[in-house]
Amino acid sequence: MRLHTLLSLALIGTLSACNATTNSEQASQLEQEHQIAEQILVSCGQPENQAEEHFDCESAASGTIPITHPVETVEVAVEVPEKIAEAAADIEVKDVWQRVRSQLRFEFEDNNRIAAQRNWYLKHPNYMKRVAIRAKPFLHLIVEKMEQQNMPLELVLLPIVESAFDPFAYSHGRAAGMWQFIPSTGKRFGMKQTWWYDGRRDVMASTQGAIDYLNYLVNMFDGNWLHALAAYNSGEGRVQRSIRKNKRMGKPTDFWNLDLPRETRAYVPKLLALADILDNSDQYSFEWPEINNIPLTQEVTIGSQIDLALAAEMAGLTVKELHALNPGYNRWATDPNGPYNLLLPIDKVEKFSTELAKTDSSERLNWVRHKVRTGDSLLRLANKYHTNTDIISKVNELKSNVIIAGNYLIIPVALKSLDSYSLSQDQRLAKTQSKKSGAYKINHTVKSGDTFWDLSREYKVNLRQLAKWNGMAPTDTLRPGKKLVVWVDNVSKGQRKDAVMRTLTYTVRNGDSLARIAGKFNVKVSDIQKWNQAKLKKYLQPGQKLKIFVDVTRT
Repeated sequence: MRLHTLLSLALIGTLSACNATTNSEQASQLEQEHQIAEQILVSCGQPENQAEEHFDCESAASGTIPITHPVETVEVAVEVPEKIAEAAADIEVKDVWQRVRSQLRFEFEDNNRIAAQRNWYLKHPNYMKRVAIRAKPFLHLIVEKMEQQNMPLELVLLPIVESAFDPFAYSHGRAAGMWQFIPSTGKRFGMKQTWWYDGRRDVMASTQGAIDYLNYLVNMFDGNWLHALAAYNSGEGRVQRSIRKNKRMGKPTDFWNLDLPRETRAYVPKLLALADILDNSDQYSFEWPEINNIPLTQEVTIGSQIDLALAAEMAGLTVKELHALNPGYNRWATDPNGPYNLLLPIDKVEKFSTELAKTDSSERLNWVRHKVRTGDSLLRLANKYHTNTDIISKVNELKSNVIIAGNYLIIPVALKSLDSYSLSQDQRLAKTQSKKSGAYKINHTVKSGDTFWDLSREYKVNLRQLAKWNGMAPTDTLRPGKKLVVWVDNVSKGQRKDAVMRTLTYTVRNGDSLARIAGKFNVKVSDIQKWNQAKLKKYLQPGQKLKIFVDVTRT
């Protein structure tokens, strides 16, 4: 049963592609997805540290492929301005979740499917506390947006089901952001996606996109919100076909009687279980984390492209704090073609606006004057300066892609070193790929036809882990030329040329400890213990030989 659960799920993201393939191609794809599902189940049987991982893997058994959380939660301190605090003192509802609770609309009867999901949340209160930390900067804005557009406030809970309120979350089918849009649906509902910016991760843009999509779906399904939510998860066509099938067979067409993928059969009960817990938290003795019913952040119009490091300096924030509030920006600056907005802590808005007004738009980026050399191309320069060809062409008013040696080009560059922009797309990936998960790190360049399934067999590694090491999902398509990392404990002679680890023999000295040796070579104590299981005794002995695997890219 569990295998079929994940098999159905894995196929959801590829249904459109399957419709366009031949029967033999469908059979081949089905077999591959079956193998992927099997590997995911195996990996989910392994212990994990984070609450999200436990939740995702337990949910996998009932139909949800695990979400990837590539960024640790960043808390941004906010001091509420006095005038807002005074106004808030007169507000009757002090907790924004209480505000949501008072406007719940859905009517539903409890059943075993809802109870199963409710029991999980009730047993894991720390999970909800973690969710609340992520939701805190954005929740008031989302609730207001929902209220203004007359949406059922149960939908405020949907990001818990989709992503645990993580705007950096990533899952199968290339779904990204707090509301988990795949690229095509994101574009369809107004989420711009460029090299600089991804509206699926922009909290405000994606929230509006989710509202528009959900309104579209509920109208399609004649006001039936459970059908609309099922379609949000598995696609409107899938739900329509199931409804038509039940009509032909004379069966009820309510959500609970539809033949839907197991993921969707679990997805809607998750939302209803959360709504029930919120509405009856006293009855369940569940301490739902409180969030003050006041705005903690505010969108500010900036008018033109700006370096995020400069914007952070103007606001009195770290780059990481600013980027955590504005996760839609992929690079070191905002998109040159907009949107021209930044979300800021409400106590930083006045200071930022004052500094921004003093700064001419030409001073919002750092520039270099580059003399074109033989062999230079726009693409080569874009890669060198971490920008793209379009902006170089636009700034220099180029009429073609041809550049002439000896001429000068003006090119925007990051104000700080790129590792200062730790939440940019490139830096997130670099951090993910550098997390040590074995003795050897192998660099693999994707070739035409490569899949995660094939590579997992080639390198004898777990499929889900392989995808996770590279910030991707197991069902993602691999594009030729993409650089992947593979962590292994042993390498064959053929793989040795690609490995970036060196084996050293270390002789223990007086005063050495495992922690001291680990620090010397930038490795973990647990790794030294694993590499030397047969040799290690209770105490280290001077002269003892230890095997150490060193990442040569760090030495």
